[in-house]
Amino acid sequence: MQFLRRRRLVIAIVGAGVALIVLAAVGLFGLLRGPTKANQHERSAPPASAAAVVPTDQPQPVLETSSPELFARSVAHALFDWDTRQDAGLADWVQVLVDVADAEEAAAVAADVREYLPGAEMWQRLATYGTRQWLDVESVVVPVAWATALEQAAAGQIPRGAAALTVVGTRHRAGTWDTDEMRTERQVSFTVFVVCPGQKSCTLLRLSKLDHPLE
Repeated sequence: MQFLRRRRLVIAIVGAGVALIVLAAVGLFGLLRGPTKANQHERSAPPASAAAVVPTDQPQPVLETSSPELFARSVAHALFDWDTRQDAGLADWVQVLVDVADAEEAAAVAADVREYLPGAEMWQRLATYGTRQWLDVESVVVPVAWATALEQAAAGQIPRGAAALTVVGTRHRAGTWDTDEMRTERQVSFTVFVVCPGQKSCTLLRLSKLDHPLE
């Protein structure tokens, strides 16, 4: 019985392809958007990471800045840094990203964000294990393909001040069964599309599918 309980906890806190297959069988929402690459499967965190600290336990507003890179980093943390142990609900974690969405793309941004976060039913399951998640950002770069897109775009097709930044990092997830902590981690990548008009604060235009960044 103890083995079966441990197995349920691991299934509840993992994402990527394994979760998509297992959770689909019981009619739950997938944790992630898009298929997972073979070398990016969820893996148990090494003992050395056990002392890592989750950066935040409450939804934090996305940084107000005219810097595309700083804005993209803040968006990345808003997407991945969440904690089911807190009073804040799933909608609260979504709202901080919708609040910085470009006005004309707010509905699309909300749909993008929902693909990155657990569904409502899954959120409740994760909460029973005190699950929290956070992202270690490793790089934020302008993809080569963005320059090509700018060159080939028709006049007015891409908003002035628009930029694309591809984020690569390691997603950590942890939950507790009784007094034992279970942890997983895996690499993720995605592209954040932003609009930074002059000295005004950037807004969020769209998000790529998870693990399908603009190259």
